[in-house]
Amino acid sequence: MAKQYERIADQLRQHIRTGELAPGQRLPAETALAKEYKTSLPTLREALGLLRTEGLIDKQHGIGNFVRKPRKLVRRDNSRHQWEKDRARQSEAERIGTGATEQDTGATFSDLQFSAVYTVVSATEDLASQFGVPVGTRLLERVFRTNHRDEDSPFNIARSYLPYDIVSANPALLDPDNEPWPGGTQNQLHTLGIEVDRIVERISARPPTVEESEELGLRGGVSVVVLRKTSVDTDGRVVEVSDVTMPGDRTELIFTTNLERW
Repeated sequence: MAKQYERIADQLRQHIRTGELAPGQRLPAETALAKEYKTSLPTLREALGLLRTEGLIDKQHGIGNFVRKPRKLVRRDNSRHQWEKDRARQSEAERIGTGATEQDTGATFSDLQFSAVYTVVSATEDLASQFGVPVGTRLLERVFRTNHRDEDSPFNIARSYLPYDIVSANPALLDPDNEPWPGGTQNQLHTLGIEVDRIVERISARPPTVEESEELGLRGGVSVVVLRKTSVDTDGRVVEVSDVTMPGDRTELIFTTNLERW
């Protein structure tokens, strides 16, 4: 049997989902809600706490509780990789119009804010194993964050690794000020004469770290989805490893597998 605070939370949840309580709207004062639902203030606060963990409301201390504005949904389709490869050899004028994030979110370039941090790092055992290189080999680590201008939290945190000795052949690839790069990583590799043959993606889920919860704007109970993307060139060489950490409450992963006809 549902507890009283769960029943109250469910009623408020329905008011939010039907639009009776609109995004950004302030809820009545907690004392007024307690009176309305004929319950104690501690029970009412349990109900509100449940809605906060679900990401439906936010509390601004000293002001009140507000219906949380829905965050932009990200739909990541595996067809994006062929789309990126098709663009890799296009002119810059053609590539500059839109990128993978715009494809995933439906946003426009002007809707988005980009951040890129580049660091030269030494390959850990994990990354060395992925690239087939000795531990300690130099890699270019690139950390990307992109968020909608109306939101504080990024869509995801992407850590991309490239073999430094390969990408350093084009100095432009070492400068984060060139991001967002028209055509993305596949075009960057194309400038080095590298063609991506296949991309392997491995997906897992886990609880977020404290830092991830804060940066991605997660509420209690929401997991992160972690995608490791490995790009392999036409010579069978791993040319990029990327770990993308995505919030489980705003990400959909869509996989379409075309089957050969009999």
